[in-house]
Amino acid sequence: MKKYLFIDRDGTLVKEPYDYQVDKLSKVRLVEGVIPSLLKLKEADFTFIMVSNQDGLGTDSFPLKKFTKVHEFILELFASQGIYFEEILICPHKPQDNCSCRKPKLGLVEAYLNDHTWDREHSYFIGDRETDLQMAHNMGIGAFQIKDESSWSETAQSLTAKKERVARVSRHTKETQIDLLVNLDRSGDNHFDTGLGFFNHMLDQIATHANIHLEVKVTGDLEVDCHHTIEDTALALGQALKEALGDKRGICRFGFCLPMDEVYAKVFEDKLNQDGVEVSLDISGRPYHVLKLENLTLKANFTDDKVGQMPVQMVGHFFSSLATTMGLSLYMEVSEGNCHHQVEALFKAFGRALRQALKVEGNTLPSSKGTL
Repeated sequence: MKKYLFIDRDGTLVKEPYDYQVDKLSKVRLVEGVIPSLLKLKEADFTFIMVSNQDGLGTDSFPLKKFTKVHEFILELFASQGIYFEEILICPHKPQDNCSCRKPKLGLVEAYLNDHTWDREHSYFIGDRETDLQMAHNMGIGAFQIKDESSWSETAQSLTAKKERVARVSRHTKETQIDLLVNLDRSGDNHFDTGLGFFNHMLDQIATHANIHLEVKVTGDLEVDCHHTIEDTALALGQALKEALGDKRGICRFGFCLPMDEVYAKVFEDKLNQDGVEVSLDISGRPYHVLKLENLTLKANFTDDKVGQMPVQMVGHFFSSLATTMGLSLYMEVSEGNCHHQVEALFKAFGRALRQALKVEGNTLPSSKGTL
């Protein structure tokens, strides 16, 4: 989804002269810091829309010919630095005309307000006047005010500052009470209390090998069995990972291999790596999961029925539940061997695949569709 910056012109991009009309080339002065700031914001994948009131444009006091010459010069000046505006919206009316398009009224941006495909949460209005701030409020988006020579650099810094990808999920049912915290940009100091020692150990494998911070507290109906504890933890973890990822911009998206829905494309020749395990995943928004063990039937997936207090049949159920709430295409395969090693290898490999997929390497959305 596009992130828009709706930007005022006079007083915001170019300095406003004493008579409030930029109608001569000699009056064109850029606002301090605007060029480097817009370049930084362009790199952060923002799209620019100019929105300007030009009082009496086309009248004798402000002829269109004068405006056009200066306006085209301003646009060419920005274009020479690699800065372009997807659309330029101008109201030519005076306040007494009582038009529907003069800021802070919404006539100029009505088409955008009727379009629900852009990212309102991460789009903003930038201007110098109170009417610009009111315009942002009327549009339902955030605002930044250009007040002095440091405003542009501060605005760009605020809009491009890296924010930690954190989520907290509480999932309380009649069967389990789960409180879970995940931070994708911090690692170590993990804590697990599920009532199941081996399951704690497996969650620690995910956190350690994904290089994330994870805290999980579970009170479950273990007097019945461990099914709800493991399943609901997976559902909560998948939800937390999805929320922490936010808009998914810049992530690598794929882990180890390139799965695509039900199609599995391996990118290495040996059937299994040295640990006897393969995991590939795609943070695609389309849940799909496959657990396969080499040369074994589905009924005999593992070489034992239980590791510690954890039934091995819950391994596949854990990962399928996580994949469902996270929106993950997940493929897992492990060879025959010691059952403890089989299960641990799967959790470790999942963590490693997740680590690669969560890595941020840019600002763009890793999808040709424009959404994940």
